[in-house]
Amino acid sequence: MTFDLANVIGLIGSALMVIAYAYSNMAKILNFILFNLLNLIGSLLLLYSLTVHFNMASLALEVVWALIALIGLAKALRKGETS
Repeated sequence: MTFDLANVIGLIGSALMVIAYAYSNMAKILNFILFNLLNLIGSLLLLYSLTVHFNMASLALEVVWALIALIGLAKALRKGETS
């Protein structure tokens, strides 16, 4: 694997998603906006990476992940929920 820009961006996206997962398991009160925003940004960064280094299974997963994060973010923003 070369450390080109696409791979670096993909790694940052992966890190954001891992941070979101850890946060959801460690937080006493979950901020749904933050949680879904981290997941959305992470999946979008990974989707960018996948446009350069294509993998169909990963692309499908990241599209679904981004859609779920968008729905969760919209729901949290609509309700004004931060926790």
